Amino acid sequence: MKLEVLTKNENFSIQKQIIANIRDLINVKNLEPGDKLPAERVLSEKFEVSRSSVREAIQKLEFYGLLKSIPQSGTFVANIGVIALNGMIEDILRLEDPEFKSLVETRILLELKTVKLAALRRTEEDLIKLKEALDAYSNKVKNKEDAVQEDLLFHLAIARASGNSSMNTFMLIITPEIITNFEKYHVCHKGLSASAITEHQLIFDAIKKQDPVEAKKAMKNHFNELYKYCYNL
Repeated sequence: MKLEVLTKNENFSIQKQIIANIRDLINVKNLEPGDKLPAERVLSEKFEVSRSSVREAIQKLEFYGLLKSIPQSGTFVANIGVIALNGMIEDILRLEDPEFKSLVETRILLELKTVKLAALRRTEEDLIKLKEALDAYSNKVKNKEDAVQEDLLFHLAIARASGNSSMNTFMLIITPEIITNFEKYHVCHKGLSASAITEHQLIFDAIKKQDPVEAKKAMKNHFNELYKYCYNL
């Protein structure tokens, strides 16, 4: 499994444009709360962008409570007035592209919570996905290949196992930006990848045992280098 990412400026610009287009579509068609948006395929053709980019924009608007996606049914305008919706979208469009350090700091705070929830809520299916991600990372490291994407895919699997859709969505939003800039800012030395295999295994074991205290402890230890980066320790 791979995560397709754009450069920082491309991704941010495309996201803003798609969000603005969705706002204009809602206004032009006079869509009201509960009304359904066109399918992702239709929107991608209309906006001349990829379906994955449309999906990311919808996820972001859903995260802010402006849209609501229902499996097998589609995406709908949330229960919010048109004036308020337009105002909130304008605020979203004015948001500055977050600094990389801020994203990393947010990731630390978020994952210390998600790993505890994952330990409490994980299912057998979640364990299978976590093990697959863990093995993929280990194989890449042992073959001396770049494993940044596999590392983050393991953490995304933890977010899914937490059973909290908002946290999972937020991780999906910030992950591409982290992947794009991880080596640029020299956050972690490549030599640390081997030790991270053991750290990942300890996190997995704690989740499997459904021990939230041990899971959080293992995650904090895993984030030791990120703590140093964020707080200049």
